[in-house]
Amino acid sequence: MIAHRGCVALESDPADMSTQIDRDRCKGCGLCVVFCPRHILKLEDGLNRAGYHPAVNHDLDACTACGLCAEMCPETGIRVTRRKKKPRG
Repeated sequence: MIAHRGCVALESDPADMSTQIDRDRCKGCGLCVVFCPRHILKLEDGLNRAGYHPAVNHDLDACTACGLCAEMCPETGIRVTRRKKKPRG
């Protein structure tokens, strides 16, 4: 995991980053939705296994992988990771 605490986008190219939301860990508190600077997170209409409306990124291309969502998530259900680059050959 690249970032759980702190913003990583300043150090990395967003094209090399990926944000994943663990929908079964999400309790639907909405903190990530409120603090997303691009306003691309929302709570799903459907429920996860625990009966909560989990967060979802509805515009993956607009995500800068800044890590604020992961920073705000009290359930540590959001990860920002570096994508593996394909070897040049």
